[in-house]
Amino acid sequence: MSSIFVSLAEPRPVPRGGFALWQLGFRPFYLLAAAFAALSVPLWALQFSGVLPQAWLKGAAWHGHEMVFGYALAVIIGFLFTAGRNWSGQPTPTGRPLTALAALWLLARVLVLSPWAWASLLINVAVPWLAAWGLWRALHAAGNRRNYFFVGLLLAMGVATGALHLHLMGLLQLPAALRHGLGLPMGLDIVLFMIAVMAGRVVPMFSNNGVPGMHATRNPHVEKAALGSVLALLALDTLGVSGPVLVAALLVALLAHAWRWLLWQPWKTLSNALVWVLHAAYLWLPVHLGLRAASELGWVAAGLATHALTLGVIGLITLGMITRTALGHTGRPLRAGPFEQGAYLAMLGAGLVRVLLPLFWPASLMLAVQLSAALWMLAFALYLWRYAPILLRPRADGQPG
Repeated sequence: MSSIFVSLAEPRPVPRGGFALWQLGFRPFYLLAAAFAALSVPLWALQFSGVLPQAWLKGAAWHGHEMVFGYALAVIIGFLFTAGRNWSGQPTPTGRPLTALAALWLLARVLVLSPWAWASLLINVAVPWLAAWGLWRALHAAGNRRNYFFVGLLLAMGVATGALHLHLMGLLQLPAALRHGLGLPMGLDIVLFMIAVMAGRVVPMFSNNGVPGMHATRNPHVEKAALGSVLALLALDTLGVSGPVLVAALLVALLAHAWRWLLWQPWKTLSNALVWVLHAAYLWLPVHLGLRAASELGWVAAGLATHALTLGVIGLITLGMITRTALGHTGRPLRAGPFEQGAYLAMLGAGLVRVLLPLFWPASLMLAVQLSAALWMLAFALYLWRYAPILLRPRADGQPG
């Protein structure tokens, strides 16, 4: 299957009013991610509520797998193919290779619901591995070793989804701790590390460029502590370490990321929605770490920490990035209008409802799931209404991409 990346060509300019979906990686993958998010989470909420048969979506394992290796991975591929071209000055997959990878991603979403477990495993592993190959070709051609680790992280995503499939198939013969750590926790930690890296690169820059008087700064010691703490959590989760060691690592990570966030001066960003959404999303990271430490101590349910990460951090920051980068890479002004602001507020509300409502009122879990799913769907419906035409049409400035 790697042959689909043998020929990579720079996207060519297309006429105004033409069809530009396959011009650059963010276009199809942002569109697919948003459409899948808007559909899959409400379906899961309906099954969780008992409206749909319990076997239809294959339970919580399907929901967790698809949010990480379906939705989040699609956003990551779209972002890395687009950023990779800027980093390297070399083409990343476009045209037929990009179409083929998007088709494989769609096939993977179908196969996880099918009885063909081996086919599902192979295609779900192939998607991040082929994406890694496409990214590596561009970085290698330019000698851009600084970003090689993203290739490794995509390969690790393939390992994580493969391990989860093998576990569900009853074929992964490893100690219990390793067996569980190699699947969804590993995938979540990889996504979290990618977010932590990219946030450190772009949030201070976007803040200083977008808000007059901003002085968002980066401290090298804080940066190392923040990124190193996430890598430590990835190692501990993969090895299945729990107890006091994990709690200590979580608290160190919490302090590092809270300090990092404060150095970015988030209180100055309220005038620019494209900027404050990224700061609001990052604030969920120390919240997630604190809730996870509390759950490890038995004080709160583990699901609250997980959803602080998935809705708060991942949901909000990916929504912020797929709006901003779509505007920037289609030659449009970097302004958040009513659709963007409505989508941000809906996603922020989804996280607050899903985490805070059960935290203070445990009996409200069902209500929290239903309301948060409705707000999540609203956020992506607004995105699709505003951005589907943008992603399908050529750049406003007539340039390729």
